[in-house]
Amino acid sequence: MDFADVEKVRLEPWGEGDFWLLRRTNTPEMTEHLGGPESEEKLADRHRRYLEVGSGQMYRVALAGSGETVGSVGFWAREWRGGTVWEAGWGVLPEFQGRGLAVRAARAVAEAARDAGEHRYLHAFPKEDNGPSNSVCRRAGFTLLGRVDFEYPKGHWITSNDWRVDLRSI
Repeated sequence: MDFADVEKVRLEPWGEGDFWLLRRTNTPEMTEHLGGPESEEKLADRHRRYLEVGSGQMYRVALAGSGETVGSVGFWAREWRGGTVWEAGWGVLPEFQGRGLAVRAARAVAEAARDAGEHRYLHAFPKEDNGPSNSVCRRAGFTLLGRVDFEYPKGHWITSNDWRVDLRSI
């Protein structure tokens, strides 16, 4: 794919009115690699966490030209292997998938994490069998460090790939 032809995205800080996006992404299709859909109560808790000002930031991903919402992306602090790193996660709505938008969003969130300072590395931990998210990591410039056992959701262990970006290099 020629990235010059891919639509540009804009990251908008998560806002009070973005709860609808959590509902849209709370489908079996969108949560297949994340433990399945969450209850309305858990979605409300997630929304509150996304709104909190703290270490990291969640964003609504919009097309730069039209402003149309296509998904979400964010980064947050995680204890990992004896230190603190940034972790990233993203989701693109089904009707916008396959257009390179998740790659653009992952690159943009890496820049946001770099600009936030605090930590040198940004990691992503997609399930080993999540082909699309592993492809996003590769195409967005993350380096594959290897397979890891990873707890997500809490109490559920999965085999994931550990992808990392050195924020000093971007």
